[in-house]
Amino acid sequence: MAESRRPRLALTRLFPPDVMARARRSYSIVAENPEDIPADAARLVAMAEGAEAILCAAGDPFGAETINSLPGSVRAIATFSVGTDHIALDAARARGIVVTNTPDVLTEATAELTLLLLLGAARRASEGERLVRGGGWKGWAPTQLLGTQVTGKRLGILGMGRIGRALARMARGLLMEIHYHNRTRLPPELEAGAIWHSEAASMLPLIDMLALTAPGGPGLAKWLNAERIALLKPGAIVVNSGRGSLVDDDALIAALRTGHVAAAGLDVYANEPELDPRYLDCANTFLLPHLGSATVETRNAMGFRALDNLDALFAGREPSDRVI
Repeated sequence: MAESRRPRLALTRLFPPDVMARARRSYSIVAENPEDIPADAARLVAMAEGAEAILCAAGDPFGAETINSLPGSVRAIATFSVGTDHIALDAARARGIVVTNTPDVLTEATAELTLLLLLGAARRASEGERLVRGGGWKGWAPTQLLGTQVTGKRLGILGMGRIGRALARMARGLLMEIHYHNRTRLPPELEAGAIWHSEAASMLPLIDMLALTAPGGPGLAKWLNAERIALLKPGAIVVNSGRGSLVDDDALIAALRTGHVAAAGLDVYANEPELDPRYLDCANTFLLPHLGSATVETRNAMGFRALDNLDALFAGREPSDRVI
């Protein structure tokens, strides 16, 4: 297709090199963001001037006001993410703007990261690294940084979707007994021996470790609250790779301070990147900066999936990952 006939695309972020190269080959780029951080709403609107589509990412503030301020040329927003909570979908629908996401391609990477959180929190990895880097390590000692063994423990999973099931498969390699809480029970072939709990209250007292892999949403806001934390065994481990909104920070921080929760591994936070600063004062936290899908393979797959959706739209086909 001639240069003038290529669809016009705005790139709101600095995407992986292979994704940027493909976008530049297939589209006429009207705006790029050389930074790997979100632009503010006013800049997003300015970048969209003349664009027929926008390739954005999680954290880009496409609220209702931003959507309503976009130029009339914009036909589609392809987000480089599974989640769409940064996009006002109702406003996009009202404008007739197609929104697509990138499901299925980050399952394994996010499950790996969740297992890393579990191991890092249980084995006090952050404390150990700080001890070595700070020059405080004086050698092996019988009682130094004693953590919790993961092998053979009972793992509870909130949200047994693709990521939860991949985590369960990996955890079985550590001989863990898998429990899960979903609204509905999985069919046997997906459950793979995991034990379903229709109510969280029946699962929480049984497990040694809790992994939050649910996608969030209003019904799960602050799901891990003081009441549910109290149901956990003293010394339980909690990890969260789902959404920061799943956790009541006040309740979890209080439990970390008393030791009722022995350690927490967190990759997502409410209001990120402005995480609650009290977590930084808890030595028993293993904190990562939202790295769930951060592998070369997965981030390329996400970008290609987003571009596949735009390619389909501009070729007159239905995008495979259309949200609205």
